[in-house]
Amino acid sequence: MSTGGKRPSGNRKKKGALKGTGGHGRKALEGKGPTPKAADRHWAKDRRRRAAAAADAAGKPAPQRRSPSRRPSQISDVELVTGRNSALEALRAGIPATTVYVAQGADLDDRMREIIQLAAKRNIPMLEVTRQELDRMVPFDAVHQGIALKVPAYEYADPIELLEKTISRAQVPLFVALDGITDPRNLGAIVRSVAAFGGHGVIVPQRRAAGMTASAWKTSAGAAARLPVALATNLTNTVKAFKDAGVFVIGLDGDGDVSLPGLELATSPLLVVVGSEGKGLSRLVAEHCDAIVSIPIDSATESLNAGIAASVTLYEVSKLRAEADAS
Repeated sequence: MSTGGKRPSGNRKKKGALKGTGGHGRKALEGKGPTPKAADRHWAKDRRRRAAAAADAAGKPAPQRRSPSRRPSQISDVELVTGRNSALEALRAGIPATTVYVAQGADLDDRMREIIQLAAKRNIPMLEVTRQELDRMVPFDAVHQGIALKVPAYEYADPIELLEKTISRAQVPLFVALDGITDPRNLGAIVRSVAAFGGHGVIVPQRRAAGMTASAWKTSAGAAARLPVALATNLTNTVKAFKDAGVFVIGLDGDGDVSLPGLELATSPLLVVVGSEGKGLSRLVAEHCDAIVSIPIDSATESLNAGIAASVTLYEVSKLRAEADAS
């Protein structure tokens, strides 16, 4: 039977204001508040204690707390030295490595064979892992070449002790200090250059600066195993201390008033301060430099990378010192 297109209303209620809870739901809306401190969560300890007692009475092992599984990718990149040259130089230098990771099917060239021999001689555990596992262990931008070396955190030297040791050996000091350089690859490149041109150490500030991470180790191509890196609590005070010890301090800056070629201070005890490519030298450090040195470059080029600037300067210093020794 037709209803004329109208649906029966049944018991449908009229729309209107809904009845409230009178504030009874306010507590649920507020939540439970901040998580109590571990020391205040006594009920959790009591629950575990009761569970352990019940398991002991039933002759079963006590339930253990679950801990998150540690995947290889969670290993800190500070603890890994990747690449065949870096790993080999680290082992040759006696770095206290704890584990050597070797990728399955890695090409056994002379470097790999020596790495395996040195690790076996020092009883360092060697673990064979898949290449995919090794890829997850190392930083995303690192090339491991089928090898990774796990080492403790880098032990920095003291800058003043390094200077005193150099002077005691009757050597003409040549150090490089980094001012505001935060890229560890720049640090690694500078360490490599200092070692190549007869320098005695690199100094890095404790704050707002790159440290000896795996990236720095990698870029140094193992030179960090031979050349000490010192940590300065305050770079300005360290510069002052070097000057008090008779060391001349030069800062590298594109607007320097002294040109690098034929640098007169090259044969003197020298501390070269390298600033960041963007900001250059900090004001306090620049004020304590004996000279601000510029590297002549083409006018179309704004500036040089910090690592390249250090390399060019060290080459010139090394060349001038060699000429002075020959004359």
